[in-house]
Amino acid sequence: MRTKWSMKSKRVTKRLAVLSMSALMIAALAACGGTSNPPTAEEAGKYEVTPGDPFSAYKDEITVTMGRVTTANPKLPAGDTYENNAYTRLVKDTFNAQITDQFEANGEDYSRQVSLAIASGELPDMMRVDSKDELKELVDNDLIEDLTAIYDQYATDNIKQMYDSYDGRALDNATIDGRLMGLPATSLDSAPTMVWVRQDWLDLLGIQLDADGDGAISLNEVEQTALEFLKRDPGQSGNPVGIPFVNTMNTTDYNGSAYTMLGVASTEGAFPQYWMNGEDGKIVYGSTTEETKQMLGIMADWFKNGIIDPQFGTRTFDDITALYANGQSGIAFGPWHIPDWGLISAKQMDKNAKFSAYTLEDANGKVNVAHANPSNQFIVVRKGYEHPELAVKILNLFYDKLANDKDAATTMPEAAKYQETGVDGSTRPFNIEVNSATSLLDDYSDVVRGIKGEISLDEVRTTESKNNIGSIKTYLSDMDTDDVTAWSKYHSRINGVGLIDKLTQENKFVWMTPAFSGTTPSMKQTWANLTKLEQESFIKIITGSEPLDYFDTFVSNWKKQGGDQVIQEIEDEIASKQ
Repeated sequence: MRTKWSMKSKRVTKRLAVLSMSALMIAALAACGGTSNPPTAEEAGKYEVTPGDPFSAYKDEITVTMGRVTTANPKLPAGDTYENNAYTRLVKDTFNAQITDQFEANGEDYSRQVSLAIASGELPDMMRVDSKDELKELVDNDLIEDLTAIYDQYATDNIKQMYDSYDGRALDNATIDGRLMGLPATSLDSAPTMVWVRQDWLDLLGIQLDADGDGAISLNEVEQTALEFLKRDPGQSGNPVGIPFVNTMNTTDYNGSAYTMLGVASTEGAFPQYWMNGEDGKIVYGSTTEETKQMLGIMADWFKNGIIDPQFGTRTFDDITALYANGQSGIAFGPWHIPDWGLISAKQMDKNAKFSAYTLEDANGKVNVAHANPSNQFIVVRKGYEHPELAVKILNLFYDKLANDKDAATTMPEAAKYQETGVDGSTRPFNIEVNSATSLLDDYSDVVRGIKGEISLDEVRTTESKNNIGSIKTYLSDMDTDDVTAWSKYHSRINGVGLIDKLTQENKFVWMTPAFSGTTPSMKQTWANLTKLEQESFIKIITGSEPLDYFDTFVSNWKKQGGDQVIQEIEDEIASKQ
């Protein structure tokens, strides 16, 4: 049995020593091909009560070790942990499989744990990797199972249909040399980055935003509102601050766009950190365009005028969330679901807190957004693990059975209660999302029709939507409710997804399709430095320590220090596929 390996473990020091031997160990593993005779799905089936069934239990209890991605505020009930909670108990009850966490971590700590595991060759039986590059590295060193046949045999029809809704792009991302080497998360289009504004403060100060009611506001409206909040301190904190942004500033994941500048960039038609096709057909890095320079000019003006938090560049993510909880700031940039885990802190501290969602429009009244990379996270199975089909079974259990069982409150009451009370989905064994490409707006349609009574709860497609209808009805019956889950579900689904639905129906979006979303060989050596160069240069420009024209110096340095090489490799890879 494998030994538990947690962030708290004293063995981390030992692992660091192991890391120094990583190259030798990887070479050895590659030479012997990892575990020599991995079990086939048929062989694994001999352990099952009903061999080959997508939900079959094992005759004798089995164990599975995992690398777990955690969050700061999972909202687990007292006594429950990531390793022992309703979801892990559901796995035990359903499959007779006991989960043990080999390590638990979040953010950069999790990335380091994965790197250590790969370098040492001591992988948990299952874990999430967060890039195609890591997936390739595991494949190159023969450290993970080929799931092709197992997926075909064990995945339910619903799971296959969800992946197929991306026209092959999701599974293709996890396929290397014709073999499915991981179970991909899916990332549906969830743009835009929204501007969340304290509605109770707007009401208190008599400010009307979005006079035409189209859901889109201008940069000038954001500026004027921020200045009024600063001047009149509606949160009565005594220390109001401007709009806080994270120092990473940008992202290519709209779901992860909390506190970034992506919304501001959209007004200038800028797509920092995206790979795009230029007008001449050549690959362009979005952070080096004139549109991005214009965005930085806007941000620099905002910082100079106090519209941006004066401590920009130094605050942590949690620091920023605390500003909203403390009533120091009332404007937040973020995705549709930020009320569920970020802005909810404001409600917890102030029962009167309410937010309205807007998006930023460009000079033509349009909202510029980019299509999401369909998948950049993968669940992998350690080479030689005796029951690789368990990974597909867990996928079936959480993303098909639990998600779609209308009687979950009866058949899986403890897990259903988690969903009803808003326990974070990260507490599931796999911290990923697997949905169909249209699920966001499909679920919204169900929720709205359910609230209106146009469909019964039995007709609602997912358990989550069914629970959301109950929560939102609770909120609508008492908008001053102390039920923070009801508050967050109303704000995220009705205000957040409702805005996406409205903008979609009114053809307000202008979509950009990225030209490339993977990694290239030279990125392993240069990308960390290029990213650091970009981040530091942008912070200098925004905070005024360098003039706006310093952007041109940044672009020149970026190209010389490896950017041109990366672009050439991307163009070569694209050409090789044509």
